Amino acid sequence: MWSDRAVFLTVLHRLMDPGSDRAAEKWKQDFQISGAESIELHQLYRAMGWLGQPAGPAYNHGSPGLGVRTTKDRIEELLFARRRDLFSSLSVLFFDTTSIYFEGEGGESLRQWGHSKDNRPDLKQMIVGAALDEQGRPVACELLPGNATDVKLLFPAIKALQSRFEAGSFCVVADRGMISQATIQALEAPGSGMDYILGCRMRRQKEVREDVLGADTDAVQELRFERQGSDQPLVLQVKEVQVENRRYILCFNPEQAKKDAADRQAIVESLREKLKQGDKALVGNKGYRKYLKSDAGGASFWINEDKLQEEARYDGTWVLRTNTRLSAEEVAFQYKQLWMVEQAFRAVKSVLETRPIYHKCDNTIRGHVFCSFLALMLMKELLSRLEAAGKVLEWNDIKRDLTALREVEIAMDGDRYFLRTELRGSCFDALQAAGVAAPPTLRR
Repeated sequence: MWSDRAVFLTVLHRLMDPGSDRAAEKWKQDFQISGAESIELHQLYRAMGWLGQPAGPAYNHGSPGLGVRTTKDRIEELLFARRRDLFSSLSVLFFDTTSIYFEGEGGESLRQWGHSKDNRPDLKQMIVGAALDEQGRPVACELLPGNATDVKLLFPAIKALQSRFEAGSFCVVADRGMISQATIQALEAPGSGMDYILGCRMRRQKEVREDVLGADTDAVQELRFERQGSDQPLVLQVKEVQVENRRYILCFNPEQAKKDAADRQAIVESLREKLKQGDKALVGNKGYRKYLKSDAGGASFWINEDKLQEEARYDGTWVLRTNTRLSAEEVAFQYKQLWMVEQAFRAVKSVLETRPIYHKCDNTIRGHVFCSFLALMLMKELLSRLEAAGKVLEWNDIKRDLTALREVEIAMDGDRYFLRTELRGSCFDALQAAGVAAPPTLRR
């Protein structure tokens, strides 16, 4: 079937040389991709629309956009079922969102004004939610209108995932932007089947700001975590704080605290110099403005010393709220793993170049983003296999070495031969990890 080859081509192109569908149709001419030789541009467009088209009954979890069940949802469920066995379960689910802006008209309903995490408030956008399992493998992506807010999205999205992947109970880990009283009440409702570890908004929540941060610090536990690319462990200090029946974990990173203090000091020193010069234009800078006070008429400005003292309370500190029975150490570790989702978004946006989006229909937009998600799954799987074999390699190095693998055609005495170029760098390791035999050096 041509559609699966069109999707395969698009995903490969997104992995190796990200670009538009038009670019993918030209890119394939330089590579031997079985079954994709005759794929044309209109088929790539139709494949994107097929991935995003409605398929089956709609969900109903009280959130706009989550009611649409599409072909890509079914593929996600089949991929998850493929690696599932009697002893595996979705015990921990990491969930976060980001925004992707549109160039041009965008979709019929996905393209909306909203809070831009790309710092592009001048363009309409869509919201992309990503769910990863406890091993960092992508499970699903949710695509929603750009005006969907995180605090209203978390519970409906998680309930939809719980239903789709037949997960009776699991622990959801999400960042502070997801937390609201309504969300927590829904997660704690009888029969929800969900535990949670959620970041707290320290500055906005009075209970956290006063009762948790101001709690006695005698029972502090010091934890050490390994971190990639460094022999020095990450040192965290954690403490459990109970406020009535609500459980909080107070975390402190001394290394981050020093950096936060140094960054703030650099801003303030620069601000003092600007004020000496009488430069009032600097108040438009958000980094400066938060530390300034002014008179009633806004004619003169000075440093807000009280604000400096208040901000110092938060250096290197974050607070988690949980209803699990996990130890404080385990709660801190699980939340620390949330960086996997952030890393996934960086890969989708930068390495795989998902943004900006030029498609005009909701279905093709869903297909476009989902191909980046499939590419991310392949990337994660290959890197995991390499890591299991003791090989820690950079994706750009792998991509460069694989792209350099070529066949040269030679005509000799009426016969044709193909001579393979040398396997260089990480090429052999990548092929071995993928379970693919290296092409013969010479074939007739």
